[in-house]
Amino acid sequence: MSEEDFNMSLRKFLKQVGVTSQKELEELVRSETGKSGSIKVKMVLTAEGTSLNHVVEGNIERP
Repeated sequence: MSEEDFNMSLRKFLKQVGVTSQKELEELVRSETGKSGSIKVKMVLTAEGTSLNHVVEGNIERP
């Protein structure tokens, strides 16, 4: 696999993660009308067969 193919594959995966995650969070916020404050979120990235365990945590403010 070339470096270019690797980069394209990686970008495609990250785009899918970003788009689907945003959609899920937007649906969550819409379904919880009337609630205020922030939502505590966590993303965990693992790769099967490796020791990768990358965790990103944060808060998303509701509108």
